[in-house]
Amino acid sequence: MTTTPRLAINSDTMGDPTTFLGFDELRTSLEAMPRSPADRGGVALIVRRVEGGRRETPDRIRFEPDAGVPGDAWGRKEDPNPDSQITVMEAGVASLIANGQPLYLFGDNLFLDLDLSSENLPTGSRVRVGAALLEVTPKPHNGCKKFSGRFGVDAVRFVADPETRHRNMRGIYMRVVEAGAAGPGDAVEVISR
Repeated sequence: MTTTPRLAINSDTMGDPTTFLGFDELRTSLEAMPRSPADRGGVALIVRRVEGGRRETPDRIRFEPDAGVPGDAWGRKEDPNPDSQITVMEAGVASLIANGQPLYLFGDNLFLDLDLSSENLPTGSRVRVGAALLEVTPKPHNGCKKFSGRFGVDAVRFVADPETRHRNMRGIYMRVVEAGAAGPGDAVEVISR
């Protein structure tokens, strides 16, 4: 397995304010974007947060029920919550918010070309990601202080906007049901809702 280290970005890295988009610009751009596929899509990027919060973008990773993304920050927690095992974002929405900044700045593990809305993937939905089987958990994924510092206060307002909150633009959490390997370019398929 080849891993590309991302040493320039860690958990303390803040974003470039010159790239931050305003709320109205984010909303207008979202409306102009085509919706991600509902049933079958693909893996755009996998990120592992290693010691010190540094980012790695492995070519392939084996998702594990007890470890999530092996070597990721989640597994180093004293009492890791299975409902927050893997953080997932819709790749197109992440690209919009990042506005030219690297996607691994978010700190999420998995970027998918797939509709992550609550209508499309309600809690308990199962998704095949490469050879792994993942399940959507009930825990909400919200923007935080770091998110604001990386993408701006309008980005936090944008992902929390009650009118579009159902789209889960900040992302969702998943847990591993069946171990399996996946990498960028692999297929993603909704197995059950």
